[in-house]
Amino acid sequence: MEPASVPERAATRAEELPGAELTHPFGEGWEVWKVRDKVFMLHTVLAGEGIVILKATPDDGRALREAHPDITPGYHMNKKHWITIHPGGNIDPQLVDELVTESYLLVVETLPKRLRPVDPATYGRHP
Repeated sequence: MEPASVPERAATRAEELPGAELTHPFGEGWEVWKVRDKVFMLHTVLAGEGIVILKATPDDGRALREAHPDITPGYHMNKKHWITIHPGGNIDPQLVDELVTESYLLVVETLPKRLRPVDPATYGRHP
């Protein structure tokens, strides 16, 4: 069985996150994942390849870009706070899951507490 592409893997993980919803505010060429109407992940096709754009802290984004040639600054987003994952490299599927979850939690923590679908300090963290 062929492994899932980066965009497929990211979408599968996003579907699992509480309160996450898929929208198409920019047309059919863009899949935009939101939580409580705030974007945490985008997917589009660029130069024939499906890319995934995720929120990241500046330090994490820098470290990821240095460690992985397939991770670049966020396409059409703030380059300091967003990253792009390109397919075709050696990005571990578990890393994709972790980056999608982290992007989601970065957005959730900016929401008023009453609107948060999960507690960002504890969600997905094992004791």
